[in-house]
Amino acid sequence: MKDGFIKVAAATPEIRVADCAYNAAQICELLTKAYAAGAKIIVFPELCLTGYTCGDLFWQETLLEEARRGLSRILAHTKGQDGLVFVGLPWEKDGKLYNTAAAVSGGRLLGLVPKRYLPNYNEFYEARHFNPGSAEVERVTFAGTQVPFGMNQLFCCGRPAGLCVAAEICEDLWAPNPPSTAHALAGANVIVNLSASDEVTGKSAYREQLLADQSARLLCGYIYASAGEGESTQDLVFGGHNLVVENGHILAQSPRFSCGLTCSEFDIARLRAERRRMTTFEQGGAERYEKIPFSLEDTDTGLSRWFDPAPFVPSGQLDREKRCEEILMIQALGLKKRLQHTKAKNAVVGISGGLDSTLALLVTTRAFDMLGLPHEQMTAVTMPGFGTTDRTYHNACELTRRLGATLREVSIRDAVSLHFRDIGQDPAVHDVTYENSQARERTQILMDIANKNGGLVIGTGDMSELALGWATYNGDHMSMYGVNCSVPKTLVRHLVRYYADTCGDAAISQILYDVLDTPVSPELLPPKDGQISQKTEDLVGPYELHDFFLYYVLRFGYAPAKVYRVAKLAFAGRYDDETILKWLKKFYWRFFSQQFKRSCVPDGPKVGTVALSPRGDLRMPSDASVRIWMDELEGL
Repeated sequence: MKDGFIKVAAATPEIRVADCAYNAAQICELLTKAYAAGAKIIVFPELCLTGYTCGDLFWQETLLEEARRGLSRILAHTKGQDGLVFVGLPWEKDGKLYNTAAAVSGGRLLGLVPKRYLPNYNEFYEARHFNPGSAEVERVTFAGTQVPFGMNQLFCCGRPAGLCVAAEICEDLWAPNPPSTAHALAGANVIVNLSASDEVTGKSAYREQLLADQSARLLCGYIYASAGEGESTQDLVFGGHNLVVENGHILAQSPRFSCGLTCSEFDIARLRAERRRMTTFEQGGAERYEKIPFSLEDTDTGLSRWFDPAPFVPSGQLDREKRCEEILMIQALGLKKRLQHTKAKNAVVGISGGLDSTLALLVTTRAFDMLGLPHEQMTAVTMPGFGTTDRTYHNACELTRRLGATLREVSIRDAVSLHFRDIGQDPAVHDVTYENSQARERTQILMDIANKNGGLVIGTGDMSELALGWATYNGDHMSMYGVNCSVPKTLVRHLVRYYADTCGDAAISQILYDVLDTPVSPELLPPKDGQISQKTEDLVGPYELHDFFLYYVLRFGYAPAKVYRVAKLAFAGRYDDETILKWLKKFYWRFFSQQFKRSCVPDGPKVGTVALSPRGDLRMPSDASVRIWMDELEGL
């Protein structure tokens, strides 16, 4: 379970109704395939040893005995194997019949978990044959051994530690108070469901939503294995719709009307981190549970699950457009409230022709429209300096005019040159003082114009820049309201493109498309042959990598080695391992060393699950040491 990953499988065998020997053989055959695939938790359907559709044959002693013999065969097959297996079968206890899940590991029967909620409506009539299970754990005898029997069982992995599994059966999940809720609160982070859910029109979509919702609510992994081919079709058809779901996300699912294995990997460490973070996930009730120990080999789990290289950006166009509209509204509403509260009638934006200032101006335009304020009360200030190129200057001016804002041009060349003379800075030395003096001069101009106009300075810096500290302290780092403060650079680009695609003004769209094609640069160094000479990503690294690092470090608390591992998978074929490691080291160093800048950032709206506000999501000391994180990276 290296890095917290564990491979799991939902398995649907092709069975014969009431032929337990045949069904046990099919289960063993699938088990062999699951072991070969590296699966460590393997779940089979409800009553799969007999078949769910046996009807009144469940009353036959012969069938019940054959089911027990089938279970013995499965126990023998798992001996010496590494894994935890759940198989469904009927079980007689104290003269009553129960629909149970048998937990098996390494040739041992660990426990029997009975079904609590028995459907007896529409096509279902389980109460005719079975009794509801009890939460209390008692003992039954199997092959001369006492075995726990009851719902309140937690199967806890002692080596490697951290994995805790519990079971419920089919209808249990559909009930108003599923047993899995109590299981999770008692400590289970993986829930298995042995099911025999028949197929009717529309049911698969409901099933997917139900599983996604429950796994999200419980912050758990959920394995759902359903009956399929071989069940009686006298009245129903079973589709073998298997799903592997983690915290609201479907990692894998089988085609309906199929048999076989459905595999993926749970990130147990990620689930545990989520529970630590969520203070409203109030665990309790573990004292009412019996903890059944088992162990697994601590192997390096091969990963098949997908890691999105752009985790902040939805991959589908429709979802992406919906997300962009939502974010623009959040940004604009945040600014609208601040303008109303301060009674400001003017907004000042430093416009450079780059992506961030362009987005800030577009958001300000939307906020003004919401307030019914004329666009000319927006003041867009272009401040040409030593590195300004004709391309960015032209785009800044033209966009301002097309939006109907008031354009002001204030060159910073003379003021900065005088400042250089005052502080003894050689203009030929293009060092950090050379660059930061320009950024601070621009901020002073914006602040003073806002004072003259009774307005607010709208910040343009984005979340990626804040994470890396790629901002001049008390320069572009400062504003009166930062509308882009929680928008990562990879998403800024899509927001601008969405506006270009939907604004309905061909001239504005053309300008925005050209802004999108312009290299990201602060333009603080003189251009070469009229072209931008200072490209940000050449200095700090690709923003798509840094945004990926930021997401997994802050959102899920991944360790450096784990971030590196999943980054290699996500960016395979785009960046080699050495390049990823180089920029990951740079990310950690800058993230820790630049916290002092984030400790005093202006207000701004949170738009996603990751944010850096010192008043909201990130309370981090400015002088925290990065040593243990860097030591881990040096060991890779």
